[in-house]
Amino acid sequence: MKYESVPSAFEWANLGDIEEGRKNLGAEMPVVVYRLLQYTMKDILTREYDDETARNIIRAAGHLAGVQFAQNVLDLSGDFDYFVANLTNQLRELKIGIMNIERANLEDLSFVLTVSEDLDCSGLPVMGDTVCDYDEGFIAGILEAYTGKKFQAKEIDCWATGDRTCRFQVNAL
Repeated sequence: MKYESVPSAFEWANLGDIEEGRKNLGAEMPVVVYRLLQYTMKDILTREYDDETARNIIRAAGHLAGVQFAQNVLDLSGDFDYFVANLTNQLRELKIGIMNIERANLEDLSFVLTVSEDLDCSGLPVMGDTVCDYDEGFIAGILEAYTGKKFQAKEIDCWATGDRTCRFQVNAL
C-alpha cells in the first residue's frame, strides 16, 4: 500500500498547544466524540475501498500513533518491567485504557495482554467481530519503538464479540 512506502509527514509538535488553544474546554473530551471520529472514518474508508483495506489503514494509523506516543510520552530507557509499568500508568492516566500483561515471553518477544475500559469498544453492542484495529496498530507501534523490532498485534477477544475486555496476541515478526 502506498502509505507503507512513503515517509510520514506527521510530527508530534503539529498536535499543537492544547492548553493554549483550549483554555476553557481543556484537554479532555467524551469518549463518544473519539468514537464518532473513528467509526465514521472507518465507514467512509470501507465504502470507498473495502473492509479489509479500511482495517489496514486504521491499523497503520494506530501503528504510527503508537510509535509517536512511545517516543514522545514514554520513557524508553528502562528495562522491560520499567517500560511496562510506565506504559500501564500512561495509558491509565490518559484514560486510554487499563492494560494488563497476562503472558510475556521475552526470549521470542511474544505477549498476551488485555486492555479494559478501552476507548475503541468498551460498552459497544455485540457485533460478532473484533473492532479494535487501531489498537492493534497502536500496541505494535509502541513495542516497535521500545524494542526496535517489528510486531504484529491481533485482537483475539473484544467487547464487540461478547467479551468484557480486549485481549491481544502480540508477536515480534
